[in-house]
Amino acid sequence: MIKNNINVIIIAIAMVTSAYLFSNAFQNRNKSADTISVTGLGKTDFVSDLIVWNGSFSRKSSTLKEAYASLDADRDKIKSYLSSKGIAANEIVFSAVNFNKEYQTTYNENGTIRENTFSGFSLTQSVSIQSKEVNKIEEISRQSSELINSGIEFYSSAPEYYYTKLAELKIKMIAEATKDASIRAKSIAENADADLGNLKKSDMGVFQIIGQNSSEDYSYGGSFNTQSKNKTATITVKLVYQVD
Repeated sequence: MIKNNINVIIIAIAMVTSAYLFSNAFQNRNKSADTISVTGLGKTDFVSDLIVWNGSFSRKSSTLKEAYASLDADRDKIKSYLSSKGIAANEIVFSAVNFNKEYQTTYNENGTIRENTFSGFSLTQSVSIQSKEVNKIEEISRQSSELINSGIEFYSSAPEYYYTKLAELKIKMIAEATKDASIRAKSIAENADADLGNLKKSDMGVFQIIGQNSSEDYSYGGSFNTQSKNKTATITVKLVYQVD
């Protein structure tokens, strides 16, 4: 009899405990569902303060010595030209020389190779200019045809534009995006006659840099435009608030 009573008591306690745990879980589930999720945007336009301009020049000769001598002469001319334009010596960097042996191929009437004849050495060297005088270097890059007119086989690449204060800019934009998201959340709560509770979660979106007033697509992994001097940066911040 006593044993049966103990079993009844144990079962009763188990039922009460289970009911409490189920009720508590149900309440917490509903509580976690009462949230507002908002996304804020930080956006700013800025002008690049660093420019990188690259070019290359080549010489070809039947002997390696003659090719090197011609390339050395071209390098001196390029250095003098850039210096005359006001570019400091420490802003001009020449790469190592690359060279290739070139061959002229002749074919038989049936299209198979008949002979490969050595035609000379081809030497190429690159020059890179990195400067904070963006407008000046940009203008010089447009005038680089003057080097071609002087007899140098010079190939100019399009300038690349960068911003040296990107870290500070990003922090400022995150603050702007967070503020924007917070304002949106308060507006939603007010219009729903609810009280905005504590912040439960925050996530930062992808940092994007595109050309100003351009039709560039945003990238899932983040865009980083280097072709435009004038740029637009955007970042998003997602906030999740408890609603009371």
